[in-house]
Amino acid sequence: MKPVTQMGAVVLVLFTIGAFISPVRSLDNGLALKPTMGWLHWERFMCNVDCDTDPNNCISENLYMQMADVMVMEGWKEAGYEYVCIDDCWPSHQRDAKGRLQADPKRFPRGIKKLADYVHSKGLKLGIYADLGTFTCGGFPGSLGYYDIDAQTFADWGVDLLKFDGCYMKWTLLGEGYTNMSIALNQTGRSILYSCEWPLYEWPYHQPDYAAIRKVCNHWRNFADVYDSWDSVKTILDWTADHQDVIVPAAGPGGWNDPDMLVIGNFGLSHAQQESQMALWAIMAAPLLMSNDLRDICPRSKQLLQNTRIIDISQDPLGRQGYRTAKVDSFEVWERHLSGGRLALAVMNKQEIGGPRGFPLTLATLPSWKICHPQCNVTQVLPSYKELGVQTLLSKLVVVVNPSGTALLTVTPI
Repeated sequence: MKPVTQMGAVVLVLFTIGAFISPVRSLDNGLALKPTMGWLHWERFMCNVDCDTDPNNCISENLYMQMADVMVMEGWKEAGYEYVCIDDCWPSHQRDAKGRLQADPKRFPRGIKKLADYVHSKGLKLGIYADLGTFTCGGFPGSLGYYDIDAQTFADWGVDLLKFDGCYMKWTLLGEGYTNMSIALNQTGRSILYSCEWPLYEWPYHQPDYAAIRKVCNHWRNFADVYDSWDSVKTILDWTADHQDVIVPAAGPGGWNDPDMLVIGNFGLSHAQQESQMALWAIMAAPLLMSNDLRDICPRSKQLLQNTRIIDISQDPLGRQGYRTAKVDSFEVWERHLSGGRLALAVMNKQEIGGPRGFPLTLATLPSWKICHPQCNVTQVLPSYKELGVQTLLSKLVVVVNPSGTALLTVTPI
């Protein structure tokens, strides 16, 4: 049995992020000036193409039309979620006579153009998936040798976002391929947000060139796919913190690090863990792309995903990605600088035994608490909204955090 330590009996580990000041130049297509918000099918619905036995959950035009309907009727669009995104397994296994991708005729009988028109009629935007290499990860036709044709096809259909995967491609050709598709998309004349997986496939071989990636992509995956489990979410957070000195400087308006989908409202996370994912994705200025069933989601998960105070942190116009600043006694502290000199703080309790624990907000545990000189106003956003009032450097403020949960706060200097 691992001993449980008490506050004060452990060493505070601080992380200084002096290099996180000057983000590099971004892709100049006028898109993703704030982290993208929407819905993406993959984690929840995967490559389910069996519409005969599972018509309600298979990858078909009906799934996306229903999600678009719900996003409008149930407040998702109003909250800021605007993209309805198709992932892998939508195409036919054969291109048409002119070399163009085509949707599976049984599952998308009206084609992608009609689906895009439907999504647009709801005031939403449509995303689609393709792959850099010879095949998609699911074994459908890839775009290698067809970048210009596919980009123009997507533009002709009215697509608004392209998620471009990197399966079945030699890693040394990733940069060339992602750059060429970026050029092809821009040459169509249609505004298509470009979501890349370039660094994900390059990290196993060497450190990617994030200055180059940011000039080409609007956001980019760095690490493994998210699963519907707390271990998966923790692994993504750990990887992000371990590499934050490399990846955080690249993020800013027009280009963002993408830690993958929100799995809130599914099966694998407790409510406290769902709060942790939502809070930390907001701190990381990550795209908020849900992968869940909006037609059947528990009220608490829906309320969390539509929490305007968390979304305001995510979409803060300063556009600075947050980062981990301290580890102490199985707590982690993450911070994000916000517009108006404000600060967002996430205190995560990584101890997965026992009950709620208190974390003191003091200069000893939180050097950025100096923002409260002479005074500051503190608001708790999670786990529940609470105005904690005016504080000073000498205040004895303690936040209580559930196991595997997170307290999310905003601090405004006075």
